[in-house]
Amino acid sequence: MKKRHEQKLIVLSIALFLIFNIPFILIFNFEGAVWGVPTFYFSVFTFWLMSIVISYIVLKRYYE
Repeated sequence: MKKRHEQKLIVLSIALFLIFNIPFILIFNFEGAVWGVPTFYFSVFTFWLMSIVISYIVLKRYYE
């Protein structure tokens, strides 16, 4: 794996560590819903899905 791909994945993991930290994640813990889903769950799963997509893009470029 190239060094820049490793660096991108390391930056992604650090960003996810900060995003899923309690003080930041509690910002989205309020009453309300997005498409019938509570905002807390919607934000957690949205960040999780975005991290999977970003990881896929980085790894796909590595294997080309």
